[in-house]
Amino acid sequence: MQSPKNHISCETCSIKQLCIPNALSKNEVLRLDNIISRGSPIQKGKYLNQAGDTFKHLHAVSTGSFKSYTLSEDGIINITGFYFPGEIIGLDAIHTGEYNTFVKALETSAVCALPFEMVDDLSGDMPALRKQLMKIMSKEIVDEQELHILLTRKNAAERMAAFLLSLSLRFKERGFSAITFNLTMTRGDIGNYLGLAIETVSRLFSQFQKNKIIIVSDKLIEIIDLPALLKLAGTNCDD
Repeated sequence: MQSPKNHISCETCSIKQLCIPNALSKNEVLRLDNIISRGSPIQKGKYLNQAGDTFKHLHAVSTGSFKSYTLSEDGIINITGFYFPGEIIGLDAIHTGEYNTFVKALETSAVCALPFEMVDDLSGDMPALRKQLMKIMSKEIVDEQELHILLTRKNAAERMAAFLLSLSLRFKERGFSAITFNLTMTRGDIGNYLGLAIETVSRLFSQFQKNKIIIVSDKLIEIIDLPALLKLAGTNCDD
């Protein structure tokens, strides 16, 4: 790992409003920054961590994207999530003391590594840090609940619409276009995450394009009828 005292810092990070420093004072951000390490970029297809590894760090995505998945005893992969800049990886490992999922880079990516014991110590005298961590963990619980509803109560088209809207919102929050964006995950990844066959994913993309809801060009998605996508996902346009 590189020294934390380099040109990258929480204070100057363009996505700090989405990450842990969001609720902290300038002095608190500096204290947090002093324990963070930032290593070399992680190449596409390389692991950030593997299931069973000893839990030592929380990882905040600074650039790129990752997918997390579990692997059953008979070798079946189950994708559990996708992570983008500003999102925290490893919160589910606090309870067990080891990482529960494999986390792999979907493109060349980078993370900020936060030693959990040091973060825990800091949160003892920084209430804002403790509160922010609680908010992040609470959001992760809500996201898991929403995914459960998505997979059990919605049909294939509704799942796909909700997934695209979720990506749209996450890209918008990061200062990118909410209408036009690249999918860093494969159609197989999407199908696995949504509980759909890859053929169904391809069919839905074609169907949405035929209905003039989106335009698909390889991995590039352009939403051209947002109200229709919202309606299909069962979301009110005013939400």
